Amino acid sequence: MKKTFEEIELKKLSSLVEKNDPINPDLYGKYDVKRGLRYANGTGVLVGLTRIGDVVGYDIDKEGKKIPVPGRLVYRGYDVADLVHDIEKREEYGFEQVVYLLLFGELPNKKQLVDFRTYLGHCRVLPPNFTEDMIMKAPSSDIMNKIARGVLASYSYDEDPENRSVSNVLRQCIELVSRFSTLAAYAYQAKRRFYDGKSMYIHNPVPELSTAENFLRLIRPDTKYTKLEAQILDLALILHAEHGGGNNSSLTVHVVSSADTDTYSAIAAAVGSLKGRRHGGANIRVMEMMDEIKANVSDWSDEVELRDYLMKIARKEAFDHTGLIYGMGHAIYTICDPRAILLNELAAKLAKEKGCMKEFKLYKLIEKIAPEVLYDVHGREKQICANVDFFSGFVYTMLDIPRELYTPLFAISRIAGWSAHRVEEIIAGGRIYRPAYKNVNKERAYIPLDARK
Repeated sequence: MKKTFEEIELKKLSSLVEKNDPINPDLYGKYDVKRGLRYANGTGVLVGLTRIGDVVGYDIDKEGKKIPVPGRLVYRGYDVADLVHDIEKREEYGFEQVVYLLLFGELPNKKQLVDFRTYLGHCRVLPPNFTEDMIMKAPSSDIMNKIARGVLASYSYDEDPENRSVSNVLRQCIELVSRFSTLAAYAYQAKRRFYDGKSMYIHNPVPELSTAENFLRLIRPDTKYTKLEAQILDLALILHAEHGGGNNSSLTVHVVSSADTDTYSAIAAAVGSLKGRRHGGANIRVMEMMDEIKANVSDWSDEVELRDYLMKIARKEAFDHTGLIYGMGHAIYTICDPRAILLNELAAKLAKEKGCMKEFKLYKLIEKIAPEVLYDVHGREKQICANVDFFSGFVYTMLDIPRELYTPLFAISRIAGWSAHRVEEIIAGGRIYRPAYKNVNKERAYIPLDARK
C-alpha cells in the first residue's frame, strides 16, 4: 500500500501542486509586492534597526538612485579591515576578540580578552556522553544538518533552557559559539566513518588554543597544523562573523527570536538558513565551477580561451546551465566586497606558501574577466564585483579543508553574529514579525464530498 501511494499517488499529487501553486509574475507588480523583502532597485526593505553591524555598498541620492561606493563592513562601528590588519600586524588570533566585540559592543582590554578566551576554552568540550549519543549514534551525510541537530540537542543538556534573561541567553550563546567548531569537527569525523568508509579520529579540544587552531587540530588525523594555516583560518572566521541584520540567516534569528522561543530553536533555524545554496553554500558552487573551468580551459593564462568558456557558462551552455558565474555579484556590494579584498590578500600569501600561484592567477584572471562577460551576456546596469565566496573556497582548499566543511566553517564563524542578533532582538525587538501576504486565489463555493469528481 505504501509503495503504491509513493509511486502513483505522490506523483499525481505533485502534479496537482505544480498546477495550483504557481503565481502569475505580473501580480507581484500589480500589488507592489517587495519580493525577497527588496525594492525594485534591489535595496532591502527596512524592517528593523541594529547596532551590531553595517554593510555599505552604495549611497542613495535625493532621487532615490543607488550610487555605488567602495564596500565596507563594519562591526559595532569599527571597520573590519582595521581589525584584520591590526591582528595581522600583531600576529595573534583575533576571532575571539571579534566575538567579544559583537556580543558586548566594545573591544576588550587585555585582561578581559584573556578571561574571555579562557571561558571559551572551558566551554569548548561537549557535555558528557553528547558525542556518543547525539553525534555518533545518528551520523548525517550533511554536516550542517548534524550541527542543527546538535544545537537542538543542546537544549536537553541545559539545566535552564527556557530562561530568557539576558545573562542566561548570553551564557547559552557563548557556549554555542565555543562548541560549534567541536560539533562540526566531530560531525565530519562521524560522516567519514559511516558514509565515506574512512577512519574516524576523535581528538579532545585544547582549552588554551584558539577556535581556528582547535578546528584544524580536530579535523586532522595527526592534529598537526602550521601557524600560518591557523592564522589565515582565524582571519577568514573574522570576515564571516557578521554581515548586518538583513542577511537571510541573521534575519531568521530575529524572526524566530521575536516569537519568544528558546535560544537553541532560534540558532538551529539560522543553521538551516545558512545551509542553503543561495546563502552559505555558495562557495561550494564556486569550487565546482572552478573544477569545470580547469578541466575545460587548457591554458589557464590565456585570457581569450578563458573568456570564451566563461561566455559559455553565462549563456547557459556550460557548467550547471543557470547562466550564473558563481562568486560574482552581491546584493549590496557594487564596486568591491571588502571581505573578498581581504581574502584575496590571504589567498596570495597562502598560495605562495603552498605552491599554488598558477591557480591563484587563474582566480585573479576570472575576477577581471567575469564582470565583463556578464555585462556582455545579460546587459545588466548594476556594477558587479567578486564576492567573499569567490576566494573563500580556494583558501579552504589550500588549508586542506574538505569541501563538506566549507559551509560549516561559515556557521562556526557566523554563530558570533547570530548570537549578537539574538540578544539584540530580546532587548530591543518587542514585537513578533508579521509581514503580509496578499491572497490572489478566488473564493469558491464548497463542494460536499459526495459531489466531488
